[in-house]
Amino acid sequence: MTELLLVAPDGVVTSETLVEHEPTLTPATPLKSRVAYAAAHVIPKPFAENVPGAPADLDWDATLAFRHHVWSQGLGVADAMDTAQRNMGLDAAATRELITRSAREAASVAGALVVGANTDHVDDEVISLDAVIDAYLQQLEFTEDAGAGVVLMASRHMARSAQSPADYERVYSAVLERATTPVVLHWLGEAFDPVLKGYFARPGDDVSAAADTLIRIIEAHPDKVSGVKMSLLDADAEIAVRARLPHTAAMFTGDDFNYVDLIKGDGVQERGHYSDALLGAFAAIAPVASRAIRALDDGDADAYERILRPTEALSRQVFAAPTFYYKTGVAFLSWLNGHQESFTMVGGLHSARSLPHLSEIVRLANGSGALERPELAAARWHGLLALNGIVEPTHAFAPVQPASPLVEPVETSPKETSPSPRETSLAESDSAAAGFDKLDQREQGDQREQGDQREQEQHA
Repeated sequence: MTELLLVAPDGVVTSETLVEHEPTLTPATPLKSRVAYAAAHVIPKPFAENVPGAPADLDWDATLAFRHHVWSQGLGVADAMDTAQRNMGLDAAATRELITRSAREAASVAGALVVGANTDHVDDEVISLDAVIDAYLQQLEFTEDAGAGVVLMASRHMARSAQSPADYERVYSAVLERATTPVVLHWLGEAFDPVLKGYFARPGDDVSAAADTLIRIIEAHPDKVSGVKMSLLDADAEIAVRARLPHTAAMFTGDDFNYVDLIKGDGVQERGHYSDALLGAFAAIAPVASRAIRALDDGDADAYERILRPTEALSRQVFAAPTFYYKTGVAFLSWLNGHQESFTMVGGLHSARSLPHLSEIVRLANGSGALERPELAAARWHGLLALNGIVEPTHAFAPVQPASPLVEPVETSPKETSPSPRETSLAESDSAAAGFDKLDQREQGDQREQGDQREQEQHA
């Protein structure tokens, strides 16, 4: 197949050439110049009752296999974060099981793993600050006992109850004092969750006032904070905070609009001059992100730009307003790339984006190397268009199994690895064209049979 069909907001269908890109390979060495985590999504059972309001029923094999895919590229996994639909379909019981299972899988391959600790298991919308502390500590203890690193997520309960910067300092100090290992603090902006508007500050304060609070918290606990994940989609604000961080704390960009320049930095290879990464976007482009950072490892900034810059337009489309529906784009690309059997999400969230929005994701993914198996992606996308009546269902694709890594995952330490939970040997999928030919042959056979029947009726 060389043609990729696209649909515009007015329903007009156009086409462009399907681009073949560098194959997805397992790198031989760990990343060196930057620390990079991909915030991974969850994959539901396609036949389960994953409707709005229902408990999440996950396909654990596929969900964990996706994490092995990320590890195989040399990236770390950030789990049970917003990308995994925290506060948008992933219930407390499923969150705990996800943390436990992911920690076990990470240990089996020495994969880097951090997971989110929040207060979201508490059903009441408004609770006291003491109750916020207790809720944070419950999840902190559970996460540490599971053996995972901790990202202390921004809490809706905290945002509703705090009246001043002193409230944030009190709560975070109480939680950090109980942490047994250094944690990453997460500053999530209102684009991702409107409830978090004004986090770390008084209502009405600007970003610089919130940054002051954050810096005071870190400076008061330098041995308990390893870094900050900043997700404000404001590159200038991130650079300003990055320059103020103590040398003990790294800046992890969570800016899915501007990560190329933030990761690259200003040319000085010291903390405070560049950002490491903890991005939902990297779950969608893990092989590309890995190749780009390896170019930085080799001191080749031009290659880094050439590889990663085209993905930023794709990420901006995935994270377009309303930004909190970006998870739909991450799951969609996972499906196109063969990492899950169906384009479905917990809570029915796969319906949160329109076909023209998804079409633009397809177009940008095609141009940026984010389609790991272009023929499969095109076949699945064309099938979705046909299902929705956008194109005639004259073509179809042969059923294929979700993708495992094309080569065995690399160990990140000398310890022996365990097999990935879904190491289904992936026979290279039949070309989509072959699938089309099979369907055309069936249709032609059906037409001949119908013609023979009509001729017999006419002579009867």
